[in-house]
Amino acid sequence: MILPGSTVVVKNPTSIYNGYEGCVQRISEEKVAVLMDQHTPWDKMITFQMKELEEKTTGFQYYPDKPIKKRK
Repeated sequence: MILPGSTVVVKNPTSIYNGYEGCVQRISEEKVAVLMDQHTPWDKMITFQMKELEEKTTGFQYYPDKPIKKRK
């Protein structure tokens, strides 16, 4: 599920941003604003259709899960 703060990958072979990774900033209906700043020479917010994005669950994460402390 893609939510604000999720790390996503652009999966649209016709887009110049295909394969780029970014962090979701806003979601409005089927449009998603993604901040591209980690692996690009520029910081830019780009709007994509929800169907063009895939959530990235491995590797670099903008907001990784916090470790859960075990209770004794």
